[in-house]
Amino acid sequence: MNPNDASHVLTPSQLNTLARDLLEGAFPLVWVEGELGNLSRPSSGHLYFTLKDARAQVRCAMFKPKSTWLKFVPREGLRVLARGRLTLYEARGDYQLVLDHMEEAGEGALRRAFEELKAKLAAEGLFDADRKRPLPPFARRIAVITSPSGAAVRDVLSVLARRFPLVEVDLLPVPVQGDSAAAQIVAMLQRAAAADRYDVIVIARGGGSLEDLWAFNDERLARAIAASTVPVVSAVGHETDFSLADFAADLRAPTPSVAAELLVPSRDDIARRLQALDRRLRNLQAQRLRQAMQRADRLALRLNAMRPQARLDGLRRRQAEALRRLSSAWQRQLERERARLRHADAVLRATHPQRRIARLRERLAALSSRPQAAIARRLGNDALHLRGLVRSLEAVSPLATVARGYAIVQHDDGRIVRSVLDAVPGDRLQARFADGSLPVRVEKP
Repeated sequence: MNPNDASHVLTPSQLNTLARDLLEGAFPLVWVEGELGNLSRPSSGHLYFTLKDARAQVRCAMFKPKSTWLKFVPREGLRVLARGRLTLYEARGDYQLVLDHMEEAGEGALRRAFEELKAKLAAEGLFDADRKRPLPPFARRIAVITSPSGAAVRDVLSVLARRFPLVEVDLLPVPVQGDSAAAQIVAMLQRAAAADRYDVIVIARGGGSLEDLWAFNDERLARAIAASTVPVVSAVGHETDFSLADFAADLRAPTPSVAAELLVPSRDDIARRLQALDRRLRNLQAQRLRQAMQRADRLALRLNAMRPQARLDGLRRRQAEALRRLSSAWQRQLERERARLRHADAVLRATHPQRRIARLRERLAALSSRPQAAIARRLGNDALHLRGLVRSLEAVSPLATVARGYAIVQHDDGRIVRSVLDAVPGDRLQARFADGSLPVRVEKP
């Protein structure tokens, strides 16, 4: 090539454009695993760093909003799996990787293992809807398999106590994270199902990363849930978290609190239903009593027409006995229903919100003093501001000048004499001093 031939000479920008096109055409999309270094996040929200191994490094950029969708906090030295396209920043000629996805390296491997196992179990029909068992309409005993110190157990117990205090709840403690967690959860689930004590079993855990929730992606646990003779509810992680336990369970709840709400009815709904049943029972008993009395009346009329006295007396005795038994049975049933209502009322009163109202009143009393203190501070600040204004006004007041030994000369109509030309011989003036005024007459200019 002849360097004097200008038609074949490239500018730096042209050269960089050609190099960028070559890179982007040869590498449309690549996955790179490496360690984060030289991490920076300017105010623009973009993320700049290098991916490196023991021998080399490559510059990387992750632009907003991609960088705001990350499920982890990038930090120096963290090993990640990144996906992006190779390009060249033409302004500086820097070769770099522009990313559209990044995850922790360990989580990426777990995600692939999760998808493979999920596909395997789904192909076996383990997640089919037709094999899932229906939940009982009213669960009397519930087993909660979870960590005894986690937030999940507190959420479940709090919601159950608030909605339906009569339900019996057994906490079956297990570790929910670690190498042995899955085996212990499986063993506890099998013991709970074999005990023939529970109407439903809840497997619960709070949110976390895929690695934190990995015990609930164990194949043994998924198969144990599917084989359980007792309906199983999975409440693992947050609403966006999914595990194999969720797919195998008879019901997947977005959170542990939602699982508790789905398992028991509200006590207010129960109270209204009991009241409706009580009214229905009373009406039914009254209707049957009226029907029995009408049949007795019809029989009595038939007997009177036939006049068999002995048979009539016997039927009257049978009638009286039937009425007595009917009344006695009605009273016993009524007492049982009233006792159930009194028990339900006692439970509802025990959880009455009056205590919470008292605490709120105490808080309100404590807060009521804050406005008074704020008003006092505002008045003090305003007083200081007013005194400052008074001092400023006094500084420019003519009276302050008079107080230093000067006088203000005025005509009788109040006009101030500012010059000797403002007065003529014979004018009567007033000279105002700090302690009073003196009459003045002009003799000559």
